[in-house]
Amino acid sequence: MNQRDLTKAALRGEPSYVWRAGQDRRLKMILDAAGERVTGRVLENGCGVGMYVEKLSAHGGEVIGLEYDFERAVEAHENSPYITNAAGEHLPFPAGTFDLILSHEVIEHVQDDRLAIAEMVRALRPGGRIVLFCPNRGYPFETHGIYWRGKYKFGNIPLVNWLPRKWRDKLAPHVEVYTRRDLMRLFDGLPVKFITRTIVFGAYDNIIARFGRFGRALRAALQFFERTPLKVLGLSHFWVVEKDDHYQSR
Repeated sequence: MNQRDLTKAALRGEPSYVWRAGQDRRLKMILDAAGERVTGRVLENGCGVGMYVEKLSAHGGEVIGLEYDFERAVEAHENSPYITNAAGEHLPFPAGTFDLILSHEVIEHVQDDRLAIAEMVRALRPGGRIVLFCPNRGYPFETHGIYWRGKYKFGNIPLVNWLPRKWRDKLAPHVEVYTRRDLMRLFDGLPVKFITRTIVFGAYDNIIARFGRFGRALRAALQFFERTPLKVLGLSHFWVVEKDDHYQSR
């Protein structure tokens, strides 16, 4: 990675460029959470280069991808005509537009995560759902790299997220990380109910590609932990949030 790419990775994360087992697993989770909503109007809020937009479009809905980074929006547009270049804190859609909104590892990069969540709720129709993935503070690695002595260090850095918040945020000022309580604060006062609130581990496709059987055993063990109290150490929060059926947009 050159310095320009590193800077973009620090500020906006790295989208998925290759579709593998990890993406397949998350797509199934999204579809299970969405139900028939996936055949309605769907927004991927922070679509990167558009891989989930393409996969979700195969299920019959009208899928729109929104991406803040212009270059990535252009790349996503090569595979889908319905790509919008805009910020998640100011969605360019009327209230009650969507049946389903996917936010996949995005809110940690926005300038105002509370506003981004409120905008998604606003843009949902009553009964519509947000499917949200975002980083878990309990995970033993900071996957977005850190700043050390003024220079950005890309990669998975151990134990950063376990530091006191003041120290952690000094090392990783470019990206947020969440506890369950942090996420509850983002939704505080909004007209929603919570369908799913859990934590998941990753698919570790890179480890499997390098170490084969060992990597597959590691993945199986960690994903088993999702059904135990050890899920608090998982990679990402996975929340499904539904807009109140009785809420009327003003």
